[in-house]
Amino acid sequence: MAETIFSKILRGEIPCHEVYQDEHVLAFLDIGPLSKGHVLVIPKEEVATLAELSDEASAAIGRVLPRLCRAVMKVSGTDQYNVLQNNGPRAHQAVFHVHFHIIPKPLEGGGLGIDWPAGQLDAEEAPALAEAIRAAANGS
Repeated sequence: MAETIFSKILRGEIPCHEVYQDEHVLAFLDIGPLSKGHVLVIPKEEVATLAELSDEASAAIGRVLPRLCRAVMKVSGTDQYNVLQNNGPRAHQAVFHVHFHIIPKPLEGGGLGIDWPAGQLDAEEAPALAEAIRAAANGS
């Protein structure tokens, strides 16, 4: 994997405003926040996308993410937030190291704004699509 700004943060070459750290995870304030309390949560394992992340690192993120969401809500004074995670440039990933954004959504502006151009699930294709994904997830 190519070196990223997160590689430098993990090595201590670039400072961050740390909010959490353990053996597998580092969380810190985003320097370009969408709202007050915007936090980035990264695995210490350096891979670009979620699909590349080990089960151990994934579990570590999963254990701490809810706790950090509760902390961000408490400190930001909001009861709503987005958790955002992008994979690949077409999916708007800018730093190619897995990372999760916790973005508070305050009552008065700020936070994440999204356009969700929802389609409609094709009822005839859905069973085969679900089976194909189920089989792939089970290693078939």
